[in-house]
Amino acid sequence: MNFLQLNEITIKILKDTEEMLKGYDSRIFKAKVVQALGPGGQRKAERELEWNRKTVRKGLYELENNVCPDRLHETGRKSSEYHLPNLLGDIEATVKPPSQADPTFRTTQLYSPLTAGEVRRRLAEDKGYSDEELPCERTIRNKLNDMEYEPQKVEKTKPVKKIPQTDAISDRVHSISKEADETEGVVRV
Repeated sequence: MNFLQLNEITIKILKDTEEMLKGYDSRIFKAKVVQALGPGGQRKAERELEWNRKTVRKGLYELENNVCPDRLHETGRKSSEYHLPNLLGDIEATVKPPSQADPTFRTTQLYSPLTAGEVRRRLAEDKGYSDEELPCERTIRNKLNDMEYEPQKVEKTKPVKKIPQTDAISDRVHSISKEADETEGVVRV
C-alpha cells in the first residue's frame, strides 16, 4: 500500500489548502489526509502540519459515520418576524399616518412623532398583541430604523432672516401704499 509522503512542497500545499477551508470541509480534508498518511498519520499531521489532533479525530468520526456538515445558518435566535409574521406591516400601519417627510426635501427619510415605546404601546392596544409576545422597545426601534422611520418630531423650516432684496421690496411696498393713500378714488381692500 502506498502512503502519502510528506516533503516541504507537500506540507506547504496541504497547509495552504487547509487554511482556505472552514469548519466541516476543513475537518474532512484533514481526516482524508491523515488516512492517506497511513499508520501514525495523526501524529505526523500534528507534528509536521501542526494540526490539532482533536480536530482530526472529529473529522475522522464525521467521515466514518457520514455525519452531515455544520448547519450554523440554522442555529441562533429567530427574528421577531419569524414568530410574528404581520409585525412589520402592523408597525408600518401604526407609524405611517402621523409621519411626515423631511421639510427641506433633502432626504427621503420619514419623521414620526412616535417613539419606539409609543409604537409598542399602540401595537398592544390597537393590534391586539400581548405584552409578552411583542419584542422589546429596542428591537422595535431597530425595526423602525430598518424601515427608515426616524422617531422624532419634524423641525419646521426656518425662514431666511434677511435676503439682500428685503429692503428694496419693503421700500417698494411702502411707496405703493403711500401713492394709494394719496390718490383719490382708490379703494384699499
